[in-house]
Amino acid sequence: MNKKNLNMINRCFAIMAASFSLSACVIQQPVQPGEAAFAPAHDVPAPLPAPTAGSLYREGAGLALYNDRKAHRVGDIIEIILSERTTSTKSSSVVTKKENTVDIQEAQGGVGTILGSNISASNLSLLTDLVGKRNFSGNGDAEQNNSLSGSITVTVSGVQSNGNLLVRGEKWMTLNQGDEYIRISGILRPDDITPNNTVASTKLANARITYSGQGVVANSTKMGWLSRFFNSEYWPF
Repeated sequence: MNKKNLNMINRCFAIMAASFSLSACVIQQPVQPGEAAFAPAHDVPAPLPAPTAGSLYREGAGLALYNDRKAHRVGDIIEIILSERTTSTKSSSVVTKKENTVDIQEAQGGVGTILGSNISASNLSLLTDLVGKRNFSGNGDAEQNNSLSGSITVTVSGVQSNGNLLVRGEKWMTLNQGDEYIRISGILRPDDITPNNTVASTKLANARITYSGQGVVANSTKMGWLSRFFNSEYWPF
């Protein structure tokens, strides 16, 4: 083994050692319930205006006798029906082929002189046969299916100027040796809310849905940091 190859191997091991040390120092913090991005929103009631002398009604204190009891204010509760299902399939195929052939036959008879030397078919042959072929074939297939069903109750965290509602919420379940949680946030139209105060998750704009877990069971299905390094783009071989 020459000195150049030895230096390259030493450099690779140095990179590996540095990566291992950095990976060992990085500790992923566990997800905590009630984080700010998914904490329930609470409405701050505005003070009622003073009553007007000589009138039975006060501005802002009227009752909506004929409206549905649907979420429309900050802090209101709404149920999101999870009905997510996505399917994607991709297939590609490439085939290329190229052939080149050069065939020069042997000279027949004839005598000539080049630089004072006699040349004939017996001492000069132009017989040449060159064949070149190049073939390439590539195939690729990808398929992915996802499905999520259930329900989660969230709160309205904001109301946009056009009336759209910002919603967010989470649900935590402790099952034996681990925690399962689901988080959701997005924007919805009040018109998509049904009379029983529910809305399908497919109606959420800019939806962010997270379903995961942590604990002993979740950790047993995760790849270790060393295995992640060998399967990452930083592994040079």
